[in-house]
Formats: sequence, C-alpha cells, structure tokens
Amino acid sequence: MASSSFIFTASLRHHLSSLHQSPPYAPSICQSDVAKPVARSLRLNRISRIGVNYKKFEFKARSSMAEIATEKGKAQVFDSEEDLAVSLAKYTADLSDKFVKERGAFTVVLSGGSLVKSLRKLVESPYIDSVEWSKWHVFWVDERVVPKDHEDSNYKLAYDCFLSKVPIPPGNVFAINDALSAEGAADDYETCLKHLVKLNIIDSSQATGFPKFDLMLIGMGPDGHVASLFPGHPLVHAKKQWVAFIEDSPKPPPKRITFTFPVINSSANIALVVAGAGKADAVNVALGNGQSSNTLPVQMVSPEGELTWFLDKEAASKL
Repeated sequence: MASSSFIFTASLRHHLSSLHQSPPYAPSICQSDVAKPVARSLRLNRISRIGVNYKKFEFKARSSMAEIATEKGKAQVFDSEEDLAVSLAKYTADLSDKFVKERGAFTVVLSGGSLVKSLRKLVESPYIDSVEWSKWHVFWVDERVVPKDHEDSNYKLAYDCFLSKVPIPPGNVFAINDALSAEGAADDYETCLKHLVKLNIIDSSQATGFPKFDLMLIGMGPDGHVASLFPGHPLVHAKKQWVAFIEDSPKPPPKRITFTFPVINSSANIALVVAGAGKADAVNVALGNGQSSNTLPVQMVSPEGELTWFLDKEAASKL
C-alpha cells in the first residue's frame, strides 16, 4: 500500500506540472500510474481580465425570476430553462471571482444529466473572457464506471458540452480511472482528493474534516436522487467514506462511484439545478407539501455553506 501511495503521489505531482496534450478521452489523472492530461481544442493563452458590466445580464435573469424562501435554502424559479441558464452562469462566475480572490483557486464539482447543458452560458460573452479559468479545478460528484468515450460517461458529457470550450488547464480536470473496478475507482478517487486537500488545492472543513469544495453544481432525478445516491439505498447513510462505489444502481449503468453525503454537505456552496415537469413531484416533496414514503436523497442535501435551488417553472409547478 505504501508503494502504491508513493507512485500515486509522484504521478499527481507530475500531472499537475504537465501541460502537454493527449487525446480528449485520455486516462484518468487520478490513477496510480502516470496519466496524461485531457486535451483541449481551445486557446490556452493568458486570459485577459477585463472589466465587465454584468448589470444587463443580471436584469434579464431577474426580470423573469421569482425567489422563494424555504427552510432548505433559497429557491429561484425562472420562466424558462434559458433564463435559468443565464442566472446560473452569473452565479457561478461571481463565486469563481470570490474564491479566486480569497484562495487563489476555485474547486468546482459537476454532475451528469441536464446540469451540464445548463452551464452553456459560461462559454459565451462576457464569461468566456472574464472568468479566471486557469484557477478552476474540476471534479465529479459521481461517475459511471465506463470508458471515457462511452455515451454514459459523465466526463464525456462535460467534455463535449463544456470543458472543451473553456481554457481550464488540462491538469486541473480530475476524472476517475475507468480502467479499475468500481471499488478500485472509488478508492483511487478518494486517495486523489486526500492528496489535493494536503496540497491545499481543495479546502478542508474545520467542522467535519471532510473536503470542502467551493461549489457543487448538481442536478436531481425524477425520483429525487442526487449524485448516485438513490432512494432507499444503504449508501445514503454512509458516514465515513469520502467516495463510495455502487454496483447495483437502480438506474443503468449499474456500476458507479459517488461522493457521500458527508462530502456533499461539507460544501461551501451547492446549486441544485432542476428543470422539467417530470421532476415537479420530487421538488414538491423537497420544498413544498408533497409526501413520500421514504426520505428522498435530495431532502438530505444540507450544506455547511449556502444552498441555492435553480428551478424552471415546470419543475416548480406543484409548489
């Protein structure tokens, strides 16, 4: 075990200092052997930080948004998913600016599904030129244990829709090692996170000792699941693990890894992004008067910091 830990540390240091290119669906940077960074078909020149007046963008979002105060944090309801995406981009860019100034880094956790599509405004003006992308460090709240070029891969979805369009350094994108078993991939990813906490790239929660990510951008399934934490599954009660594995996911593919709730809830900020009428019942259970025979995983999202719901009017239609 000590030997593999040494190899991993050497690999991580090599990777963090490496900027050479490789194919877009490259091996994980969190695996035990030396991994090559993900390629970027974009400009990696120094970003010019310009003064941008965000007021007109903010007005567009707020003019079609209603805010609801709930016991579970702020809930913002938008007339359309387009308006939601506009507001989500500003929210994310503002937090990026805040943490880069405070910490010199911005740690962002993504999920799969429709969430990545809702980030599309970040790749447009003004954010593409004003965000300090070089300070971003990107992780996944869960991942399917499939090859990175597989249609079910959350990494592939994020790369195709977002990561390939912004100049985040390849060494700052932390994907799983898809060559391992689900259990091995979860253990490897947790080891990666622990090293990054020691390097102060990821903050640590003084309250819990778990990693404290600056922002988690997560979605929710129609059944109320978040990450790969499903209703009634024992993993929703995991207390000690940072990253867990699942081989019997009720939603295919069956083999996955996932952050546990202690890690999710140690976050400084969580944005729960939910759109579509198919998710209205679960939203009503989480935020309204809806009833469920079991506690939904989304009801267990309760961060150390701030929780903000981003809902379109269809998702909020039963509140």
